[in-house]
Amino acid sequence: MHCVTVELGVRSYPIIIGAGLLQKTHQFQAHIRGKQILVVTNNTVAPLYLDSLLGSLASFDQVDTLLLPDGEAFKTLDTVNRIFDQLLQRRHNRDTTIMALGGGVIGDMSGFAAACYQRGVDFVQVPTTLLAQVDSSVGGKTGVNHPLGKNMIGAFYQPQLVLADTDTLNTLSARDFSAGLAEVIKYGVICDEPFFAWLEANIEALMAREPWALADAIERCCRIKAAVVSEDERESGRRAILNFGHTFGHAIEAVQGYGSWLHGEAVAIGMLMAVELSRLKGDIDLAVVERLSTLLEKASLPLKAPQGMTSDDYLAAMAVDKKVQGGRLRLILLQSLGRAYISDDTPKPQVISALRCCGVEN
Repeated sequence: MHCVTVELGVRSYPIIIGAGLLQKTHQFQAHIRGKQILVVTNNTVAPLYLDSLLGSLASFDQVDTLLLPDGEAFKTLDTVNRIFDQLLQRRHNRDTTIMALGGGVIGDMSGFAAACYQRGVDFVQVPTTLLAQVDSSVGGKTGVNHPLGKNMIGAFYQPQLVLADTDTLNTLSARDFSAGLAEVIKYGVICDEPFFAWLEANIEALMAREPWALADAIERCCRIKAAVVSEDERESGRRAILNFGHTFGHAIEAVQGYGSWLHGEAVAIGMLMAVELSRLKGDIDLAVVERLSTLLEKASLPLKAPQGMTSDDYLAAMAVDKKVQGGRLRLILLQSLGRAYISDDTPKPQVISALRCCGVEN
């Protein structure tokens, strides 16, 4: 078992990583302050893990559950309102805890509901996907999508606990697992070149879901993110580098329709677009692009942009991205492998050229 702490003063919290954690009753008892719990999950995860979790929560006075539909397409305010309905109907008070059992969609919506219900109640993340365990469950970003942009409605709201049971990764589809690896690879690219080299050497073990490789990779990612979040909780500075590949990726998700491309798949292409742009700006050489492409291919991630999207589609979607400030689009680019930086002065022709390098139409 590994433990990583997100240092935020009195709001610090642990990320506990290991196998069989859903059955560790004492972990929940140690970190949940009230006696009421609402477990929010979806109709895919519930048949697999809900009973195990409920068994570990048997000592609490009131444990209610809510099953939501599965998928990015349901990450909306209407769905979050169902969480509020359940909390009110079951008379949950300000001492309640909302517990998210599932992937990033469930975690983001549950966290947003926790931030809003009675102006803030406790929140616990129990992520069951690789993407959620290494990224979305850590750091307190919560929210929902809008038809015009991804995650445009939300709040920064930190959990009391993140409990990542690596056994839950055994039931992920190959596609979902690969999508999670995109976020794992991102951490090496932006701020940890030795970790990127470790991934190159151990990608076969990760694809085989070897327990030791998964635990090591998840812990490394969580340590990186915990350090960045502790330094810049509300993304006023360095934390923005965690969005590497996301501005391009969010454009794909918004135009293609949420759920058509998985988040990690879109981020993978977005990272390639970002490194191509970094190369065009003269920051990195072709070897970095090739190393990233090779690793993404070994992780069974796409290497070409979706068909049917033009450069104008990307530019229009990116114009309403959260990272636009003062009318200027901020992009996360590479100074070198393992060193990312924020750019707000990239000429549009260079952006279009980078898109074309990845198969985007005129």
